[in-house]
Amino acid sequence: MGVTLARAAQWTAAASGTGTLEITPLNESLLNQIIKFAEDFSTKHPQEAAYVFREPLEWKTQLDSSAFGEGYEINEATVQSEAKHKDGQPLLVLSASTLRVRSFDQLSRLLRIAMEKKLKEAQACLEANRDPIVKILGPEYGTVEGEDTSILHLFDKVKKESDLEAELKMKVILLLHQLDLQVLNSSLKQISQDVKVNPAAVNNEVNLLRNFSGQGEDTVLESLEYTSDYIFSNGCRAPPWRQVHGEICYLVIKPHDTDPLYITCSTAGVFLNGGYHFFKEPAQKKNYQHVEDAEISDQCQSFYDFTENRRRGKVCGKGKSSSAGSPGERSKPCMKWESSGLSASQRSKSSRDKAPKKDSEEEGKRSTVPVTTKKKASGKSKTVKIKEASKCKASSSLEDLGESSSETDEDEQPVHRQEGNTDLSAEYWGIQKLAKYVKGGDPTATVIALCSMRDFNLSQETCQLAIRDTGCLEVLINLLDTEEIKCQAGSLKILKEISQNILIRHAIADLGGLEIMVKILDSVDTNLKCLAAETIANVARFKRARKTVRQHGGIKKLVELLDCISMGSSYQGRDIETARCGALALWSCSKSTKNKKAIRRAGGIPLLARWLKCPHANILIPVVGTLQECASEPSYRLAIRTEGMIENLVKNLSSEHEELQMHCASAIFKCAEDEETRDLVRKHEGLQPLSDLLDNSENKQLLAAVTGAIWKCAISRENVLKFQEYKTVETLVTLLTDQPEEVLINVIGALGECCQEQENRGAIRRCGGIAPLVKLLTATNQALLVNVNKAVGGCAMEPENMLIIDSLDGVRLLWSLLKNPNPDVQASAAWALCPCVENAKNSGEMVRSFVGGLELIVNLLKSKDEEVLTSVCAAIANIAKDEENLAVMTDHGVVPLLSRLANTNNNKLRRHLAEAIANCCMWANNRVAFGEAKAVAPLARYLKSKDPLVHRATALALYQLSEDPNNCVIMHENGVVKLLLAMVGSTDDALQEAAAGCIANIRRLALATEKAKYG
Repeated sequence: MGVTLARAAQWTAAASGTGTLEITPLNESLLNQIIKFAEDFSTKHPQEAAYVFREPLEWKTQLDSSAFGEGYEINEATVQSEAKHKDGQPLLVLSASTLRVRSFDQLSRLLRIAMEKKLKEAQACLEANRDPIVKILGPEYGTVEGEDTSILHLFDKVKKESDLEAELKMKVILLLHQLDLQVLNSSLKQISQDVKVNPAAVNNEVNLLRNFSGQGEDTVLESLEYTSDYIFSNGCRAPPWRQVHGEICYLVIKPHDTDPLYITCSTAGVFLNGGYHFFKEPAQKKNYQHVEDAEISDQCQSFYDFTENRRRGKVCGKGKSSSAGSPGERSKPCMKWESSGLSASQRSKSSRDKAPKKDSEEEGKRSTVPVTTKKKASGKSKTVKIKEASKCKASSSLEDLGESSSETDEDEQPVHRQEGNTDLSAEYWGIQKLAKYVKGGDPTATVIALCSMRDFNLSQETCQLAIRDTGCLEVLINLLDTEEIKCQAGSLKILKEISQNILIRHAIADLGGLEIMVKILDSVDTNLKCLAAETIANVARFKRARKTVRQHGGIKKLVELLDCISMGSSYQGRDIETARCGALALWSCSKSTKNKKAIRRAGGIPLLARWLKCPHANILIPVVGTLQECASEPSYRLAIRTEGMIENLVKNLSSEHEELQMHCASAIFKCAEDEETRDLVRKHEGLQPLSDLLDNSENKQLLAAVTGAIWKCAISRENVLKFQEYKTVETLVTLLTDQPEEVLINVIGALGECCQEQENRGAIRRCGGIAPLVKLLTATNQALLVNVNKAVGGCAMEPENMLIIDSLDGVRLLWSLLKNPNPDVQASAAWALCPCVENAKNSGEMVRSFVGGLELIVNLLKSKDEEVLTSVCAAIANIAKDEENLAVMTDHGVVPLLSRLANTNNNKLRRHLAEAIANCCMWANNRVAFGEAKAVAPLARYLKSKDPLVHRATALALYQLSEDPNNCVIMHENGVVKLLLAMVGSTDDALQEAAAGCIANIRRLALATEKAKYG
């Protein structure tokens, strides 16, 4: 098992060295086999199951004491097995969620107890015990590299001494060794299935793509067909003389926007054909071009990406020269450039029409690109068009399934090529003339041309598009693949400037520029690495680019740029610049969930933490920007807290740079979801700087981040009390008008948390905040409505506030939000109605004044959302206190709908459901109806809950239901008397009285029955 866990299991990397098992099919299969072995061990090998481990297997469990039964001694949260070792120690101990097991017999019993949780338990056990053999048998039997002779030594000992314990140990070792081999072989078999392409895998991918094909607008392809319907016995469709070369089948793919593509699928991968005719005489040479990195698992992307890595002319360099003269008559470029596949692309129509004929002829003479490359380039516009159209249609369903973004992507809109402008500027023509020297000159001329090109204002769109239209963009990217450092640097400086343009960004990605830039990150030249990282930062602003960086190992290389100083040394200027560029690129890449994980696995967190202590704002901004992007992941929030970064984030809230303040506040906003982080912000005195930053109401991005941080920090009551000292609530009320929605959401969220305190509810009223809050109940933004509902509900806890809310028609607006299709809005509106109904004057009449209101709230009991159900039960519990309203709700079927919810395991829902049932019993025959609807027996089980609030509500409900004799019989059968007797001694008066009353009713029934029976 040790070998399997070390070699076959897939572990995550971790900075501390303790990784976790990834949730993958391979790991799940491995865990299931180990579970089956351990679960059946006691029945198949009862003698060996009694063997006691050298040390207990210890891990954090999800099981609690209630899961254990016969054979265990249970004392509150502590569980011990009755079976003990000869030294008197129990073989299983559960204490404070830590489980210790010392034998296979107890391990088998535990897995049977765990039931559906056994997979999680096995995973937790193996993660906590990476080499369980050491714990079971001792350190001398641990997994080692090379030859392991421990079994032989034990075998010799058994032969010499005939020791029964050693013999038993020998049997256990052999059984574990057998399991190890079995699981390892099974894992290797599963891994080997994914190594080569096979007919079944190709067929699965084709069927998948066909689901996205057709004539509709939402389809990726027009059609995808095999060239042959005949399937050989081995699953292949290729003719036998091609099968011997590993070919499986041939496909004809019709995109929506270009000519059909002919594809060959073989065991070696997927290929784009180059003029191959199917079923002709077998040729000696395969005439197709390989699709680089085309894996079966990624086929759905490869059909619009397969030309990406070959478009730079690398496969077309064997044609004849385009020059009329001999090669010696033209300027010959550096041979290194020829090997890198320099290519010229087609000029745009506008510039081709206007360019002087002399320039065209001169370019033809000086061009170093073969005719075949030009033909390749001439088809480029179509190829690019395929990619764009396919990308736009497929981005939501295929390529980006795992590429979720924490922000809205600026480049996610379809890229439309701009048409040539008939009025082109002088800069456009100037760049067009320079393009000739960039394309055809020697290294020195190229460098001079690049320097001249940089003299233009490359931030202007005209200049950026001129570089693209004249074919310079392809050349600039090809220059990156040379060994001329000056040319590489010049090219990167231009690409860094022009990649600010969205069209250029997409074009660079289409032409394979990102892959080359990732390679440059390995360069020994620090300046080149910085330029490459900065350009990647600009280009990686859309999902496909970020994915490309990750797939080519760019994340790890960018993280390495941060590791440019030794621990304890001072920050040098060169180090800061290198780290800044790396952090900028990581910032762009970190918008992808998979990239966040890749940064963590590459060891980026401690490096970001180290740079966070640097005093220079130019490095702090991208570092904090990366952290706040990654803080949406729980693992990063934990790391930010444990690495001591909160103190530095708080410190930088007082920086002079507003952008740095914004990112620090945004990071706190995301991290403060966790209570420990909220406490740390308070401990490091970060609440006052946040309050002070509210005065800067001009910078809306900063204001949104700051109000968000205040909102999340206010979840803790201690922080709310601090905000009271700083008069934060009064400032927040002033921000309720004339603010964008992203600010309003956070402001109202903060007020909603603060108004849980009575003093703050009064402050909101005194500052005139209730009217704008009620007005916002008519908004359409769902997140805003959720927060407004909570804030209005919080304010309604004060009778004085409730008068204002009622006068502004706020209750009617809240009731109308119950019709909103969003479950979060429905739930928050129902919660807000509870204090409104409770504190309104003549609330019964107010509720009846809403036409159809009671029917609406009763029908919400049919919702599938547990939070909606819980909030509606709470609202019904308050509404039912009025007899007339209860009568109307009864007519609308509230009793069967409440009874249907009784079998829930959610303690919060149980509590409010029991309260609703208790109050609904007050009308007519509702008590009898609840009994007939079988709501009594599930309620009796609520008394076993560990939540005292559930006990109180349940006791009240049972007391009301016990007024019906049939209900008393059901309660007695379900053992409520014993449970209620324990609650009669409670310090909660309401619980005590309800429990005693219920027992009294059951007792009276028993006495009456006995008297009737015996006289």
